[in-house]
Amino acid sequence: MEIVLSSPRGFCAGVVRAIDIVDLCLKQYGAPIYVRREIVHNPHVVNELAERGAIFVDEVEDVPESETIVFSAHGVAPSVWAAAQERNLRIIDASCPLVTKVHNEAIRYAQSGYTILLIGHRNHDEIIGTMGEVPEKTLILENVDDALRVQVPDPEKVVILTQTTLSVDDTKEIVGVLQTRFPTLVTRNDICYATTNRQAAVKALESSVDLILILGARNSSNCQRLLETATASGIPAYLVSGPDELDSSWFTGVQRVGITSGASTPEWLVDSITQRLDASQVCTVEVAEEKVTFALPKELRGVAPSPPRIQRVLMDEKMVW
Repeated sequence: MEIVLSSPRGFCAGVVRAIDIVDLCLKQYGAPIYVRREIVHNPHVVNELAERGAIFVDEVEDVPESETIVFSAHGVAPSVWAAAQERNLRIIDASCPLVTKVHNEAIRYAQSGYTILLIGHRNHDEIIGTMGEVPEKTLILENVDDALRVQVPDPEKVVILTQTTLSVDDTKEIVGVLQTRFPTLVTRNDICYATTNRQAAVKALESSVDLILILGARNSSNCQRLLETATASGIPAYLVSGPDELDSSWFTGVQRVGITSGASTPEWLVDSITQRLDASQVCTVEVAEEKVTFALPKELRGVAPSPPRIQRVLMDEKMVW
């Protein structure tokens, strides 16, 4: 069996920044450090940080007064900031800068009298945070049906903003419907570079593999979109969080397996899957080179980051066919 790895895959710049922020807070302020929600949507990352002293909470009310709290990469609403300030918490914001950009766009367009059509998943942390900036001016659209039904106060002043981790193809369809309904529509494509690149990399696998594995968490939006992108081609595809979820029946008659990973999935998981499958050959298909980095919060810029994490292996045994 051969394995074809997609590139780019795995951690994006926003995820690297968020993980480094928790790491540096532990160094700067000492354990415990409190983190509101999952810092990124991957249980392996969360568990590793928890082992080092990070405490993950649902809300700021769960944090003792005057402690340090880190906001996750998905961003938070102004009400969350206010609640943290009321508890006199030291706030470190790990929001991805590309998510913060969407927040700022929402504020700017609302101040100019626009209705904001926010395309995304209603219950996702990122959408909840963006919606919280100007809730009275924002309408959430999840699909084409929502786009066909939505009503706005002034059809001449409408802007589209998007969740950063959406399906490029699905979003294009929703935008097309809205452009037909609102000819003066302002469109902002906020789907981030990492999401776009990883979906393009999955498409590049389709012509050369018999099966695709997506590595990542089931509550990760970008992993789910990678799964949808892969299955749209008709090729069998599975989302797994680690090698123990592999099913040998999937690989009957399979000669080449494509592997990718979501933007919050550590690379050691790819290594562990590759080792478990015991491939005769491993090659890479690259569609883009990513060199994006984001600055750390000013409170942490003098702290030396940890060296790269050692590549861990979950399981040593090989898959038996």
